[in-house]
Amino acid sequence: QVQLVESGGGLVQAGGSLRLSCAASGSFLSINLMHWYRQAPGKQRELVATITSGGSGTYADSVKGRFTISRDNAKSTVYRQMNSLKPEDTAVYYCNADILQLSDRRLTNYWGQGTQVTVSS
Repeated sequence: QVQLVESGGGLVQAGGSLRLSCAASGSFLSINLMHWYRQAPGKQRELVATITSGGSGTYADSVKGRFTISRDNAKSTVYRQMNSLKPEDTAVYYCNADILQLSDRRLTNYWGQGTQVTVSS
């Protein structure tokens, strides 16, 4: 069974940095797009960044220049580096990926369990 397991997160002061990781486990052929979402209290989940299998990233305007998404395909892991954090970045951060199934060779979308990031002012 394929799973996305997230790690990292926590409490940090404004201006600080955090690094989140998300590793895919189980049997699958490959991972296509990997996405990074966040959901702040009382708000809808929003797309923060996306990275292609080739490593090209795109970002929401709100995090451009501060956040970086990268991946290690050999480890089936995506990394999310967050710098110059602001209190408004406080949210639960989620990993999401389109994974090519071993069983039927179909792309299936998976979510990680989410990890809390809290930025204090």
